[in-house]
Amino acid sequence: MNKKPSTIIELLDQIEKAAKNDKEQVSLNEILDTVGHRSFGPLLLLAGLVTLAPIIGDIPGVPAIMGVFVLLAAGQLLLREQHIWLPRWLLEQSIHKDKIFRGIQWMRKPARFLDRWLRTRLTLFIQGTAVYIIAVVCICIAAVMPAMEVIPFSANVAGAALTAFGLSLITKDGLMALIAFIFSAGTFGLALYHFI
Repeated sequence: MNKKPSTIIELLDQIEKAAKNDKEQVSLNEILDTVGHRSFGPLLLLAGLVTLAPIIGDIPGVPAIMGVFVLLAAGQLLLREQHIWLPRWLLEQSIHKDKIFRGIQWMRKPARFLDRWLRTRLTLFIQGTAVYIIAVVCICIAAVMPAMEVIPFSANVAGAALTAFGLSLITKDGLMALIAFIFSAGTFGLALYHFI
């Protein structure tokens, strides 16, 4: 059983470990087997990093797939499920391992910086009812992610919001949750600007 990641570097290491196999393609299921299927924080962080990474997140269809992933995970959190279920077709989605390795290398430097900055604080914003508010906001972000494929940079802003929410839950950093709410507002602002 793998240890639940508590930093971005630990999550990147676990994703890299999942990609170190004999196959050319790495499925979402293989990554989740390393990261864990149960915790909402690491799942949000994973979806955010995949959407945010320029090499991986720019692949057509990836923001939409991550949107479905977040929608299902956040919805089950609201239903108080203990284990997050995902459909087989979603778990079988895969990406070439070289793109994963390149994306991870690109993210390591900012990840080290963020890991030094994050700490437990303002826990009011990441405990109890706040977790369910985060889940509702993530569902709203996930609902607009398929449309973001046609709006330049909007998927990256959504990825930043999901990453920040995931980090806030993993590290118990309420300040990061507040930053995530700001990124969420930016995501909805971009969507409204382009579609209204």
